[in-house]
Amino acid sequence: MAFRIGSMLRGPLWGCRGFRTSCGTYKIVQFVLSDIGEGIREVTVRDWFVKVGDKVKQFDDICLVESDKAAVNITSRFDGVVTKIYHQEGDLALVGQPLVDIDSEGQEEASDVGERGTAAQPTAIPEAKQPTPAAEEQRKDNSWSLDLESIDSAASKALATPAVRRIAKEYKIPLSDVRGSGKSGRVMKEDVIKYLDSKTSRESVSSSDTKQPRVDKPSSSEPLQRLESDKTVPITGIKKVMARTMTESNAIPSFGYSDELDVTKLVALRKEIRSQLQAGGNNITYMPFFIKALSNALVSYPELNSHVDSKCENMIIKAEHNIGLAVDTPNGLLVPNMKNVERMSLLEVSVELGKLVEKAKTRTLSIQDLTGGTITISNIGIIGGTYVRPLINPPEVAIVGLGRFRKRPVFDANDQIVAATTCNASWSADHRVIDGATLARFSELWKHFIENPLQLLLVK
Repeated sequence: MAFRIGSMLRGPLWGCRGFRTSCGTYKIVQFVLSDIGEGIREVTVRDWFVKVGDKVKQFDDICLVESDKAAVNITSRFDGVVTKIYHQEGDLALVGQPLVDIDSEGQEEASDVGERGTAAQPTAIPEAKQPTPAAEEQRKDNSWSLDLESIDSAASKALATPAVRRIAKEYKIPLSDVRGSGKSGRVMKEDVIKYLDSKTSRESVSSSDTKQPRVDKPSSSEPLQRLESDKTVPITGIKKVMARTMTESNAIPSFGYSDELDVTKLVALRKEIRSQLQAGGNNITYMPFFIKALSNALVSYPELNSHVDSKCENMIIKAEHNIGLAVDTPNGLLVPNMKNVERMSLLEVSVELGKLVEKAKTRTLSIQDLTGGTITISNIGIIGGTYVRPLINPPEVAIVGLGRFRKRPVFDANDQIVAATTCNASWSADHRVIDGATLARFSELWKHFIENPLQLLLVK
């Protein structure tokens, strides 16, 4: 007759261990893979950074997992000792199932235990309990952070998670100055970001400007550091996902389309709006104009806001305008996207994009930020260059690349030479479902909004 040991135990979760002179509380915590949305139910475990018996601290890397959307480092939420690893490298891990067991020795707040995993009896681990909805939501918000480093927990009277303390430490913000909106005054990530917004001017996005972008150049007084021998670098993590996605993209029969945009009026309007916003401690750059203009044009040409299934049997025209921005990061190419741009005003786009950029700066982009995009803008102009051949971000059907802003002489309507600021735009579109004439008309409408930016202030 089989018995469940866990169901027979009663009493507190504590006991004595061998070779100890005193009793101490401890918990075996099952750290489960959280629901990451977007229909993702499984990931592949690519690398383990710990083994059984290793001690881990808050925000130590546990493992690297990879879905068809992104590769993400899973980090520890507490101190303890790894007692069990459930998967080998290359195995599939299911959402809601445990990744590791960690022996966490007392001294944790009850609220922290709720967000980190399920505590079980010390002598045996029965079936994993389902986390409460509140705990699950907290774990979804915090578990999937991109390549976060280990941090030292600074002593502070303010209640805050290690992730929040790291952000505050990076920006030299005293947590005691931040008003917490969480339970018992706990300082949340949103509180720190709001504090930053009120203290400094927010850069809405790294965008092309009329000034030259800063590019690292070697010093003339320092010798070039040459590679002495060949070096093999494994392609893992985000770069591996990028390699697979770009290979898939390059197999799509796409076509290019380029045009020149006169952004002289845009430069003048942005300057005027910026001067007014800066009085309130805010800022706006050019990218919100490009994004909002793109959304306005999609209303008339919704087929450009589509997904194509893997067999190209169906084209799903998306109602939401989730516009992605290709971002160059130390970890590789990432394409976070802003949700529901069609419902936003220009200034709301600026604010929401600022939040997305803040996440990128603090390396806290979630899987939701990186998935669900419907069309993408790639801004190579911040580095340099005039033209680009962007690759489509599947399953999307179109992407546009922006070159740098340039001031140059042009002929006006009266054949007079005048100074104008221009920017080149380079499109790539999926020729299986988008024809050249449709893209050209769509681009012309987008161009119209950019060259007449006042219209972007009149519509939402």
